[in-house]
Parts: sequence; C-alpha cells; structure tokens
Amino acid sequence: MTDSYKTRCAAAFYVRTMTPRLDAIGITTADLAASLAFYRRLGLDIPAGADSAPHVEVTLPNGQRILWDTEDVIRSFDPAWAGSQGGDRVGLAFVCDSPAEVDAVYADLTGAGYQGHLKPWDAVWGQRYAVVLDPDGCAVSIFADASQ
Repeated sequence: MTDSYKTRCAAAFYVRTMTPRLDAIGITTADLAASLAFYRRLGLDIPAGADSAPHVEVTLPNGQRILWDTEDVIRSFDPAWAGSQGGDRVGLAFVCDSPAEVDAVYADLTGAGYQGHLKPWDAVWGQRYAVVLDPDGCAVSIFADASQ
C-alpha cells in the first residue's frame, strides 16, 4: 500500500465523521431589552428576567437556539469588533398560518412602533410576505403560503 493511498483514506475518514450542524443563530444587539421585546411579540418564549442579562439563549421547539449578546459582550472578546459594515448578512423568517396572519402580525409590530420595511404583499413565489426591522435594523421576514 502506498503512502498516498493511506493519506487519502485518512482524509476521507475525517470528512465522513466531521459534520458541522447548525445549532444556533446569534443576534448582537445595541439594546437587549428592546430586541427581546420585539422577538417576544413574534412568539418566542423568552424569560421575563432575561432583559438585564448580557447574554440570552432560547431553545426553540425544533432544538435550534437563538442567542442574543450585547455589543459590550462581543467587544469583551473581540475588542476590534465594529458591528455590521453594510447591510444584512443574515435574515430571520417567521412562518404564519395564513396570509391574514401575516397582515395581522405586520400591523401589530408596526402599530407597536417597529419599523416596517416591506408592507405585506403577494409575492410571485406564492407567499404572502412582509418585512419588519428589529430594533437593531435587522430585516425579519413574515410569510405564509398565499393559497391558504
């Protein structure tokens, strides 16, 4: 057996056994309490006492986690961190049960003072779709199957 064959087999072994899995989505926020209030309105079960913590984690029903960190927490381990440098890099999307619910959720959020980015509309890809900005300006999509 040649050495190159052994190397290829070893590499193939590592590729098969190392499979990263998405575990969490992180949100860095300038105002933790405001960010948590926004996501509570979207139905996330965030403990009431979490508003004063520097880091918050919530496990969703599907096992995924959403994490919030204050800007100070990020700077504590990355002093050169300067925040986003132009536009959204990650978007969150919340599915609704019906097109009417998209309209109602959008109206609730914008009525509570959150900034609407795209009013509900019937998208060409078959969804009722809207976008609201969270307190840090991150786009959050709200959608439902338009045929429901």
